[in-house]
Amino acid sequence: MPRTSVARFYPLLTRELDIEVGDILIGRPLGMSCGCPITHCGVAMQVDRRTGVIVWCVTGPLRPRLEGYKDLGYYIAEGYEGLIAQSRCEISIGRRYFFQPRLCMLQWRHSGLVNFMNRTPAGISVRVEGLWIG
Repeated sequence: MPRTSVARFYPLLTRELDIEVGDILIGRPLGMSCGCPITHCGVAMQVDRRTGVIVWCVTGPLRPRLEGYKDLGYYIAEGYEGLIAQSRCEISIGRRYFFQPRLCMLQWRHSGLVNFMNRTPAGISVRVEGLWIG
């Protein structure tokens, strides 16, 4: 599952909402070019209550509809972690690449700067920052 690191516009809201690992969350990313008109859903994997930074696995909308959720509101997507199963070019650290997240409901092209990579039998594990849509 892809993971996204998000920073809150109002970090204290992480404490006020009592967000913990395993909570189901929804929210809307802003600041990535034009932002995204689709509400994102996911499960909290890491929560830093001091800074408000949350790492979550992005999922579809079914689980929040069935089980309830906590609403993050607007946030900034700081980084995206995922697995590259196939690529049309050689991947290297420090370069900006265009990519298509598998779960993107709008099928929009994203881009970002690769700042971590690890070759595994399943593919290349990467972290991408400086995200843009379009």
